[in-house]
Amino acid sequence: MTAPTTARTGLAAVLALCLAALAGCAGEETPDAAAPSSSAPSAPPVVPSSPSAPARAFVVPDGEPGVVASGFTTPWSVAFVGEAALVSERDTGEVLEIVGDGTRVVGEVPDVAPRGEGGLLGIAHADGYLYAYATTADGNRVMRFPLDGTPGAFTLGAAQTVIDGIPSAGTHNGGRIAFGPDGMLYVTAGDAADPARAQDPESLGGKILRVTPTGEVPADNPFPGSPVWSLGHRNPQGIGWDADGTMWASEFGQDTWDELNVIEAGANYGWPEVEGVSGDDRFVDPVQQWTPADASPSGLAVVEGSVTIANLRGQRLRVVPTADPSAAREFFVGEFGRLRDAVLAPDGSLWFVTSDTDRAGGSDDAILRVSLDPAG
Repeated sequence: MTAPTTARTGLAAVLALCLAALAGCAGEETPDAAAPSSSAPSAPPVVPSSPSAPARAFVVPDGEPGVVASGFTTPWSVAFVGEAALVSERDTGEVLEIVGDGTRVVGEVPDVAPRGEGGLLGIAHADGYLYAYATTADGNRVMRFPLDGTPGAFTLGAAQTVIDGIPSAGTHNGGRIAFGPDGMLYVTAGDAADPARAQDPESLGGKILRVTPTGEVPADNPFPGSPVWSLGHRNPQGIGWDADGTMWASEFGQDTWDELNVIEAGANYGWPEVEGVSGDDRFVDPVQQWTPADASPSGLAVVEGSVTIANLRGQRLRVVPTADPSAAREFFVGEFGRLRDAVLAPDGSLWFVTSDTDRAGGSDDAILRVSLDPAG
């Protein structure tokens, strides 16, 4: 079921009052560097962690990664169906299944219109359906498909629209989708290269959205009748939840700071009025920030007391302790090129996805696997 346009009118009324009072409601990638920054990055301010839950084990990669499968073209997202792994390819519009050390085509998502950073982006699986975020000729939308068959022989059924009307452009499409611990579907939407959308109550751009699995607006959303969960985002591409239900999101900044945020219902994260930590009480500050040359954070996985983030321009896995986000550690800097997604596998290992085939000289992308163990 498509979320109706009129569902956003509640947000318009509430947000208009908030912006008038100035305090009422709490790109994809910057230009690519040939290699990760070799100069010492500007040290971001130490930002205290927002969560107050007891600390869980800080887990980090242990050992050298191994290749799960290779030969992908712009892989974007991984979704597990039991032990089976499905992968979206941005520019082909295809969903692939990993079989052994190779792949097979499960199906092609209809109406995908790849351009720039748009195309077939995030995927997720729940209750027999595969959900997919796709750029089409008339905007971004989330569809779902009955996932028929068994591992090694999956096929996609007919497409059903879950939510549409999300602005699209060659850049800043957001595109990550995931089911939260509440069973609701969360969708990251970029500002589609128009920063004003992030603060516009009539637009779904520059927001994190929350809908039911069939696209209805939940009654407990912060803005009555609206799918908007949070606003003031530039280009969020990673979301996940820790065991206590705290929601974490990574976000591409513009020229100054990329962000890691703790997401709260109804909160405003400031773009384009602010970037990074501002101390402006109209907006929620990130719990950590990095220079774009060392980050450009995309997908993330929350495992135990760690937020593990795949970085594109920064070409590294960054692991952030939930108990103290200022104590992040970095792994595999420059070893595997640009990294698009990180996901926890059923066996407890971390899978991460490279993203180099859409850049000069990139001929092959891969999914790699590494064990996670408590930090020594």
